[in-house]
Amino acid sequence: MENEYIIEMLNITKEFPGIKANDNVTLQLKKGEIHALLGENGAGKSTLMSILFGLYQPTSGVIKKNGKEVKINNPNDANDLNIGMVHQHFKLVECFSVLDNIILGIEPTKGLLLSKKGAREKVMELSDRYGLKVEPDALISDISVGMQQRTEILKMLYRDNEILIFDEPTAVLTPQEIEELMKIMKNLAKEGKSILFITHKLNEIMAVADRCSILRKGKYIGTVDIKDTTKEELSRMMVGRDVNFTVDKKTATPGETVLKVENMTVPSKMHSNNAVKNVSFNVRAGEIVCIAGIDGNGQTELVHALTGLEKMTTGKITFHGKDITKATIREKSRSGMSHIPEDRHKHGMVLDYTLEQNMVLQRYWEKEFQNKGFIKNKAVREYANKLIEQYDVRSGQGATTIARSMSGGNQQKAIIAREIDKNPDLLVAVQPTRGLDVGAIEYIHKQLVAQRDKGKAVLLISLELDEVMDVSDRILVMYEGELVGQLDPKQITVEELGLYMAGAKKEEVPAEI
Repeated sequence: MENEYIIEMLNITKEFPGIKANDNVTLQLKKGEIHALLGENGAGKSTLMSILFGLYQPTSGVIKKNGKEVKINNPNDANDLNIGMVHQHFKLVECFSVLDNIILGIEPTKGLLLSKKGAREKVMELSDRYGLKVEPDALISDISVGMQQRTEILKMLYRDNEILIFDEPTAVLTPQEIEELMKIMKNLAKEGKSILFITHKLNEIMAVADRCSILRKGKYIGTVDIKDTTKEELSRMMVGRDVNFTVDKKTATPGETVLKVENMTVPSKMHSNNAVKNVSFNVRAGEIVCIAGIDGNGQTELVHALTGLEKMTTGKITFHGKDITKATIREKSRSGMSHIPEDRHKHGMVLDYTLEQNMVLQRYWEKEFQNKGFIKNKAVREYANKLIEQYDVRSGQGATTIARSMSGGNQQKAIIAREIDKNPDLLVAVQPTRGLDVGAIEYIHKQLVAQRDKGKAVLLISLELDEVMDVSDRILVMYEGELVGQLDPKQITVEELGLYMAGAKKEEVPAEI
């Protein structure tokens, strides 16, 4: 009788220094199913999938394919077994084209020469069949995150992989790209591909998965059929308690203007047009203003200009009535501005530093942490331990853990802890819950509302429509570098917000409130 399971991971245990990432976990994948793997940040999901892809070796346990035990010592072994993986942080060569990345490692040759003609035809045929629209000659450095992900998927399909692992595939995508990806995954499953899908997002699991296995703190909790469960039940299994999906907050009572932006224009690095075009707005004490929009409409450049990462062509930034347009990043930080950046690896952390060093990155020169130029290591560790406990940052070796070795979600929690604990007058939070589980999202939303209720100004930039609607007191919609609407979340629908985001509706946005 043919084995029901195409892949079985039986009693897998994986230990790292100071932490058991997987503790006797069993996972069974049926042929042609979409199987979701759900768990909190640091629950061991990526570790388990990295074992299946040959990036790690299990401390104990066995892996079977079609009922036969297999050894997967490296990703080449995984590829030989037709197992492919799209990683949370893509493994692409930025200066290569899409086509070159897809064929990298198995380049077709004619004699001694590279022969791309057949490869290009196969890539375009796969692209058409699965609805994966890519531009084969575009450089990876020039394309959107969504197209980079489609490149990763085509890499797997080009190698004829039949078991496809998606690690947090929607963490960096826009709502429209997420919808597109869900369709692609369903098409792949219809074609007989078997998909393992790591995610925190319960809506996506309910929409696309057949079954879901849950991990909590490295242990296997159970597997459920999606048709027989609810979002609430899944979150309870994942976090071990009931999670509140609505944001509890009283009506805002804004005070004086903290941040005022006038006629900001920022050039684009991608094309000759400006990324931000003559934008004016303000943020007052005691309110959360959210800039909403589809990714790539100037939000990143606006935040970079605001925080000092990029220069503006024209415009003026006033903070508490003082002109800070030309202030340095450190001057802005010291004057009371905190920034939770969009890219936690590029702008949020020094990945090869320890967690405690990252926690004081913007404060190490303060008297609390240094004496005559020498760092007070004991004070730094005590401070880091306080934040680790307060924000439930999970790491194998506590404050001395190297940041690179932590899960993406726990890196994010560490950045949020550092930025909020500076007690800023203005908190600029860009995608603060990206890659976080429902329990952590609930906690971060409470922190944002608590900042507001303390009389702080919060500027939130989010692509998550639920977050935009639930957390903000005022919504500014950005489209093609301009503000096209100022909306009250209590008086509009998600559909109406979507029309503004797509550029189908527009209104004048007053610079003064």
